[in-house]
Amino acid sequence: MFYRQAGDFKTTYRDDIQTFPLKQDRWGYYIVLAVAFLVVPFFINDYWTSAVMLPFLIYAIAALGLNILTGYCGQVSLGTGGFLAVGAYASYKIMTSFPDLNIFIVVLLSGVVTAAVGMLFGIPSLRIKGFYLAVATLAAQFFLVWLFNKVPWFYNNSASGQISVPERSMFGFAITGPNADAPVRYLFCLTFLVLLAWVARNLTRGRLGRSWMAIRDMDIAAEIIGVNPLKSKLSAFAVSSFFIGVAGALFFSVYLGAVEVGEAFGITQSFLVLFMIIIGGLGSIFGSFAGAAFLVLVPVLLKNIMVNWLGWPTDIAVHIEFMVVGGLIVLFLIAEPHGLAQLWRLAKDKFLLWPFPH
Repeated sequence: MFYRQAGDFKTTYRDDIQTFPLKQDRWGYYIVLAVAFLVVPFFINDYWTSAVMLPFLIYAIAALGLNILTGYCGQVSLGTGGFLAVGAYASYKIMTSFPDLNIFIVVLLSGVVTAAVGMLFGIPSLRIKGFYLAVATLAAQFFLVWLFNKVPWFYNNSASGQISVPERSMFGFAITGPNADAPVRYLFCLTFLVLLAWVARNLTRGRLGRSWMAIRDMDIAAEIIGVNPLKSKLSAFAVSSFFIGVAGALFFSVYLGAVEVGEAFGITQSFLVLFMIIIGGLGSIFGSFAGAAFLVLVPVLLKNIMVNWLGWPTDIAVHIEFMVVGGLIVLFLIAEPHGLAQLWRLAKDKFLLWPFPH
């Protein structure tokens, strides 16, 4: 078999602790990046961009953020939809207040605003945890949606209460608005995903990430050995909310273009992103990608099979889609609690040792 460690020698500690220690893994990573940046943009159309690519890229960013908080730091959150709304409305206010500001900077600033809000709602985590913290973040979800609905300043006193993205371009290419091309929007979101995944990987492997995992595994013991729970928990809320805020800004400005907070950022979004990291694997960067891909691709596949191939009514197809996806979530929780990331690790171990038993 071609997937072997034989002949793959390390001469420095830096080489030994790199993210992809095997040469085949590194080449696979480079090939995936090359295909994503240099091949896919020439073949995707508006349908694939809107139905598959953009939802996957944006939800993967949100799943990365929630995985940092819940998977790595052990702080359960049900407020993801509210923090997505913060990122969306922050990007709208920044774009309308500063029309000449670069759209890339707008998205980053939206993440910073969401990080500040996330730290504010993360303060209860210093006193409560587990189910009680989940309820506190759920309260944040409902409060934020109510706030954006009831305060006209957030939607610039629009009569409909809806916000619409202004047209913005970068390097001469339209990123937002009706004139934005599908490949441009795809590459813009892909760039953010790759950058933020690189940041997440380095953070979780560093001192800050180890403090998060110490708090997750046993917070009292972590505090005894010198881990600062205040710094660790609030930093996890800040970094997680930054990622989710960026996802919310992209969700509004690049993907949808116009949103109404109750419909786009309700409690359903919070549970959807939570299910992504549960199915993909808690405490895993790869799991965030796998969970997002699973919950974006499976409904699209089921809908195409039932509506386009079998000719079933759309309403019945939607109900069956919910049943199938819900059943798969329960199956994963029972059969493989560590998610798709664990299945991927087991498959790689099998390949490394084949044909010998494991």
